Amino acid sequence: MVKDPVCLMEISPRTATAMITHDGRSYYFCSENCKQRFQAQPDLFLKKTLGMRLSIGVMGSASLDESQQASDKAYALGKAIAKRNFNLITGACSGLPYDCARGAQSAGGMSIGISPGLSLDEHIHKYLAPADAFDILIYTGSGLMGREVTNIRSSDMVIILGGRSGTLGEFAIAFDEGKLIGVLQGSGGITDHIPDIVKSFGQKDTGARLVYDADPDVLVARLADIYATKHYKRPSCFCEEMVNNSG
Repeated sequence: MVKDPVCLMEISPRTATAMITHDGRSYYFCSENCKQRFQAQPDLFLKKTLGMRLSIGVMGSASLDESQQASDKAYALGKAIAKRNFNLITGACSGLPYDCARGAQSAGGMSIGISPGLSLDEHIHKYLAPADAFDILIYTGSGLMGREVTNIRSSDMVIILGGRSGTLGEFAIAFDEGKLIGVLQGSGGITDHIPDIVKSFGQKDTGARLVYDADPDVLVARLADIYATKHYKRPSCFCEEMVNNSG
């Protein structure tokens, strides 16, 4: 249960009448009236209850051979996530996710890396992964493929950035688990093919929602808006869907 920050009523996130993100944190409301009162004077209610900070997971190519355009987009994406005070989650690898983590770091954001290793030593020496762009490293010991599930399930929203077969696997997990997924167009790799891949799924409905945009700032803003107006009621397939879901 969470508390409505205005009336302090305890409610379930999936039955909340409304939800907003403020300074990167999620706040749930029992009524539209409470939401409007909060929006009018948020400082009046922020001390009553602290919302949980939302996380955006960025999945992309770990290759060091990506184009400068893709690298620049990744860096700008990290900055866009940090500007909204969302947590950034990546696989703590090199390549585009690392560029994204550096972008978030440059803007004062929180960067969390999900490591395939058992320790910092293994992270650096076995997996040859960077450690300097993360505020927190979580050591899973589950290897490169095993940590992908942790990446997705730890993220409220997922963004696909460039990528090859490994990123495609992460996209498939996110899609099957009903996540809100952003696709950063113009970043190359599988992002150019995702529309056709989704068409090949036919009528399969997992609850996943896809958002496409070439502008990192616009993409993050659109994801935040859709999450707050629709997707919060069923953020993954592991949440029961309410019959009164506004969909």
